[in-house]
Amino acid sequence: MSDEAMEFLSYAEALKIVAAIQEEEDIHDKNRRVLTVYNYDDRELCWFDFDEVMAAVGEVPAGERKQSVQDYILKHIPTWALDI
Repeated sequence: MSDEAMEFLSYAEALKIVAAIQEEEDIHDKNRRVLTVYNYDDRELCWFDFDEVMAAVGEVPAGERKQSVQDYILKHIPTWALDI
């Protein structure tokens, strides 16, 4: 584990490179879901554990859940995603 703090893109920068966020089955663990982030070239930028994101987002009205999850992810795109 690295002692360096993770740096994230600004929300505005993330909006420029993130084309889609897809809920998918983890290829290594069929009982686990991940949220995979893709760029406009359909390349995988990074992924997030579904359960961890949902816990971080917390309780929100059902109609606001999708937007809350997207906002959370867009605020947590690592800076190294620009190198992909």
